[in-house]
Amino acid sequence: MNAHSSATATKKDVLRRGPGGFGWGLVGVIAFSFTVPFTRVAVDAGLPPLFVGAGRAVVASALAAAALLATRRRAPRGWQWLRVAVVAGGVVLGFPLLTSFALASAPASHGAVVIALLPAATAATAVLRTRERPSATFWAAAAAGAGVAVGFAALQGGTGGGLGADLLLFGAVVAAAVGYAEGGLLSRELGAWQTVSWALVLSAPVLVVLTAVSMDGGVPRAAPAGWAAFAYLGVVSMFLGFFAWYRGLSIGPMAQVSQVQLVQPVLTICWAALLLSEHVTPATVLGGVLVIACAGLTVRAR
Repeated sequence: MNAHSSATATKKDVLRRGPGGFGWGLVGVIAFSFTVPFTRVAVDAGLPPLFVGAGRAVVASALAAAALLATRRRAPRGWQWLRVAVVAGGVVLGFPLLTSFALASAPASHGAVVIALLPAATAATAVLRTRERPSATFWAAAAAGAGVAVGFAALQGGTGGGLGADLLLFGAVVAAAVGYAEGGLLSRELGAWQTVSWALVLSAPVLVVLTAVSMDGGVPRAAPAGWAAFAYLGVVSMFLGFFAWYRGLSIGPMAQVSQVQLVQPVLTICWAALLLSEHVTPATVLGGVLVIACAGLTVRAR
């Protein structure tokens, strides 16, 4: 009887926690879905790619330092600092800088093509880093989702920015996948917003130097739309969005929650159409439905 009660409680606990993880993950994905088009807006408005990639993280670092000081949170200890550095290298430095340089020559829709591989990359990294063992159904659905997402984004358009831009985007995917997986694990120890905050604070000295170099002796000049996009990237994409995303990954299951990202290219291309006047066809609606269906299959696979 006791064993039966324990098993029932465990099952109920999994069912209770799962939707919470997926819900938080979706909030984070919605926040991140504006990143690629707003990065393109900022660069097109005249802001240097290095300034966009590093400067937005400086803004987020200042917010993170203020939040940590105001709440007097305990600092990481021992090996936790190394893990914070991994998170910082992946999502604070790697992904923003690589995508900023890539999108200086590649359209936002093309960036969504490559970044559509991020859910599968995050799931694979999570499996390598944790003891999670998703089912064969999960991997089949994840592979189908990645294929459909890439195909959907590719059909939506745009020519690429060349081999150099693609290499930068692939590097950004790898960096983000590692940072997401490690950040999700570390969030279980430090807390979701604390993890990204410490990663930002740790990266601040490098970020300040890179931002100073990008300014070349003066504040860049850009249209108001460029500065508005830059503000979103600094406050939401680099800071607030990670509160929800790492919260979702920490609740888990991490491999399944990561697949919520499959809807990101759909949202990204919708925002690109609205903000950058990129054309949306009826195939967009069909492709979006297929991508979301694949996401639903992967998050339900146990």
